[in-house]
Amino acid sequence: MSHCQTDWKPPSRRSPEPVLKVYNSFTRTKDEFIPRHGRRIKWYNCGPTVYDAAHMGHARNYVTQDILRRIMSDYFGYDIRFVMNITDIDDKIILRARQTHLVNKFRSTVTSLTQELLDEVRSSWCSYVRSKVSKGLPLEDVSPAGLEWRSWSDLSTKAADKAWKDDAIKRDEKFEMHFVTARRAYGAIQAASNHLKAGKVDIEAAQQLVNDSADVLALSLDEKALRLAYFYNGASVTDPSLSRSLARFWEAAFFEDMARLRVKQPDTLTRVTEYVPEIVAFVERIMQNGYAYEVAGSVYFDTNKFDSTEGHRYAKLEPWSKGNMELLEEGEGALSKHTGRRSTADFALWKASKPGEPSWSSPWGQGRPGWHIECSVMASAILGDNMDIHSGGIDLAFPHHDNEVAQAEAYHECSAWVNYFLHTGHLHIEGLKMSKSLKNFITIDEILRKHSARQLRLAFLTQLWNSKMDFSESLMAGEVKNVETTMNNFFTVAKALISQTRSEQSGPDGDHRYHGPERALTDELYQAQDRFREALCDSFDTPSAVNVLRELVSRTNVYIKSRGNELDVSVVECVARWIGNMLRMFGLGEGDPSELGWGQLSQDGSTSLNREEVVMPYLRVLSSFRDGVRQLAISKRDGATKDILALCDKVRDSDLVPLGVALDDQEDGKALVKLVDPTELIRVREERRAQAEARAAKKAAAQELERQKKTQKLERGSISPEQLFKPPNVPEGVYSSWDDQGLPLTDGEGKELSKNQTKKVQKDWTAQKKLHEEYLAWKKEVR
Repeated sequence: MSHCQTDWKPPSRRSPEPVLKVYNSFTRTKDEFIPRHGRRIKWYNCGPTVYDAAHMGHARNYVTQDILRRIMSDYFGYDIRFVMNITDIDDKIILRARQTHLVNKFRSTVTSLTQELLDEVRSSWCSYVRSKVSKGLPLEDVSPAGLEWRSWSDLSTKAADKAWKDDAIKRDEKFEMHFVTARRAYGAIQAASNHLKAGKVDIEAAQQLVNDSADVLALSLDEKALRLAYFYNGASVTDPSLSRSLARFWEAAFFEDMARLRVKQPDTLTRVTEYVPEIVAFVERIMQNGYAYEVAGSVYFDTNKFDSTEGHRYAKLEPWSKGNMELLEEGEGALSKHTGRRSTADFALWKASKPGEPSWSSPWGQGRPGWHIECSVMASAILGDNMDIHSGGIDLAFPHHDNEVAQAEAYHECSAWVNYFLHTGHLHIEGLKMSKSLKNFITIDEILRKHSARQLRLAFLTQLWNSKMDFSESLMAGEVKNVETTMNNFFTVAKALISQTRSEQSGPDGDHRYHGPERALTDELYQAQDRFREALCDSFDTPSAVNVLRELVSRTNVYIKSRGNELDVSVVECVARWIGNMLRMFGLGEGDPSELGWGQLSQDGSTSLNREEVVMPYLRVLSSFRDGVRQLAISKRDGATKDILALCDKVRDSDLVPLGVALDDQEDGKALVKLVDPTELIRVREERRAQAEARAAKKAAAQELERQKKTQKLERGSISPEQLFKPPNVPEGVYSSWDDQGLPLTDGEGKELSKNQTKKVQKDWTAQKKLHEEYLAWKKEVR
């Protein structure tokens, strides 16, 4: 019996581990996340429609999705298959490509400024005002056809009134965009007219007119080309290479921007034009299942049939938006004209191509995919009949995502194609809605000229991923800068302490350093780790998670300041390493991932070191300091100690700053050596210098003011007391007689001064006598 193992009982769990819950757009609540296949997750993310530069709305969506993806894979340890699409053919791309092509073609024919060119641009401008600007105008301000030019001045005056313009925007949210476009072209036409009168008709003047009027020309040129296209069977503007070329260009630009934002590449990338055969087969299957019908070469999804079939439900995400015609029409695209649909809610799976549009062959004739069908087909092709997560911007929830889900469930005859739908919130800039269609967007390239990728990611981390976010300069200059500075300072101090300890360690000294304060800080770390996990389990609450890290930094800083020489650097290193790992997990890391903290790349991104280039600047500083101290010691002159201390300050405040070395003097006489970004050290030094100069200037100004006051006072003493009450120091006729000391006896009329008057002049005489004596002494001193 003595050789038998003892009975063992599993330990009882004292505190349950938090369960990951995610805000699910299907339920509008936080649901427990349950993958279908263990740790493996199938995730589809809606990609961009590539027809223009990526903007801050894209940054909000794709950086946020990247953060969620990193949390799921790098923190919770899920194995993710991340699929994203590129929409490289749709109404916006076709229209932009076609109009850009037509304007470029028109520009190539312009060789000089002529009256005919001016008339054509002006005609296009009038057409633009009628078709676009007038949508936002009250009826009384809509000009009769042909009088748009004459009435523009009055319209411009009214548009300067905010209330009037706000009413116009209520009628048409794109009014301001259209008005600005028309105003710019109006100015270009006026300038060109003046050039023509002055005889300046060169190609530069003509091209300037075309460039500044490109948006109004695009509309009229497109309309003219389409009329010709109908006549010539669309041959002039249906070249698919126009759309492909535009889409390829902006797709490359999009991924360049994503790389700059440190957004991880998808595991699988799909493009609509590469899946047209699969799309055709997918639509055929939906028709066979009874949920679609053909009308004049187009195929529509039968929303009523789908909604009335047991096991199916249309518009799961936003059922209240079913009848929203504005959203439905926007979802169908600017080039879509629908006739013969059974319901206004029915949407195109396949669109019969019209003149001016690229097309592919299908059982229903030449056509192209509808917008919504692409994601259903490509996600199904890669992930099958079910996925764990589908993500995208909240603006896509209806109709795009609702239609996408309906199509896929109609194809697979399933009731749940997506298990969790994650929608990122809207982005507003300084409180205003940003929209590419309104042309009020800020591109990613523009924003990265002002803020770093890390700072942008921090801005998104400090906001809930599924809430509306207001991006503002106050956010960047306030909370984001505060977090970045706090972390940078903390890691700088931690690395300096670790380096100092290791350089001074000579072996065990017979005493440990793990006492009450160290135990308390270790407990703080464990509690922070628990709170951090709880925050991320609470539907990826990154603002709370970041606050956990900030609080732990604050408490560690208090520990460092309080312990002095008793500090246990190993505890500080544990804290710093965990905080750095969590920041890197969020995608905030730079440089070598094994480095403590969140890293810092050099400006050129290089990590290779040249020993001479790195070491020599520091050796020169050391050698120069040694030379100075040596010379002072040899001289043995008075004041050498003071000069040596001055040299020490020079090394600290001037020589080492450009090298990124900060020396913090400590109570024990040893300096804490820190490596810091040189630009930051220089900035801090210059700020301190500026503050010192400001204090010195203020002190000098106060001294000068005091000197001026004293001088003015002394100058008043230049008058002797005997002459104080006599002209010209008092007006003629004030007094008529004086005693030997110059004190007045009678007033101007010969009357004897009253007792009060006599008392006052005696007091003033005595004060002047004292002031005069001070003046005489000062003059003597000055000489």
